[in-house]
Amino acid sequence: MKLAVAILISGSGSNMVHLVKSMDSEHPAFPSLVISNKSNAKGLEKARHLGVPTEVINDKFYNNNKLDFEKKLMHTLKTYNIELICLAGFMKILSKDFINNFKNRILNIHPSLLPKYKGLNTHARALEANDTIAGCSVHLVTPELDGGPVIDQIKVKIEKNETEKSLAAKVLMAEHILYPKVLFNFANKIKKSTEIGNRK
Repeated sequence: MKLAVAILISGSGSNMVHLVKSMDSEHPAFPSLVISNKSNAKGLEKARHLGVPTEVINDKFYNNNKLDFEKKLMHTLKTYNIELICLAGFMKILSKDFINNFKNRILNIHPSLLPKYKGLNTHARALEANDTIAGCSVHLVTPELDGGPVIDQIKVKIEKNETEKSLAAKVLMAEHILYPKVLFNFANKIKKSTEIGNRK
């Protein structure tokens, strides 16, 4: 049985598209659902075009109450029997309780070489620090923002005339390579450990 994956987005969904396309017939997981907290997220239409079911859980309908949002999110994930969550440009911080409900089953992609530059504006901060190397990281999600164990990274060179925009474009290309690779290996690991557990 393949693992059911939910991909959470808030915007264009470019990483989501690469994740979905990577989950072919040989993959240990399949894209069961794409969820957005923004009804106007461009990634929703892209997901539908790829044949993946979509759901919108919009804050406006839940009185900006995080617990209500997460209650609906949890219900939706259970409805689709989700076993693994990929955050892909999901601009909402999840609570400790929610994360613990999916312990070691939530992945996130971050546009820096963690532990450097947690949070926002990663490219501007790298340029301000005169770094020569930037990159992206996939990590397990824990209650500490961008603080979970790093699974893998890709480095990119910062050129002398680099701008925030050009660096962001280079890092995004690296993300599109890194995230599908990590998902494949991570899903394989979960599937094998589940199969071993079932045989015991």
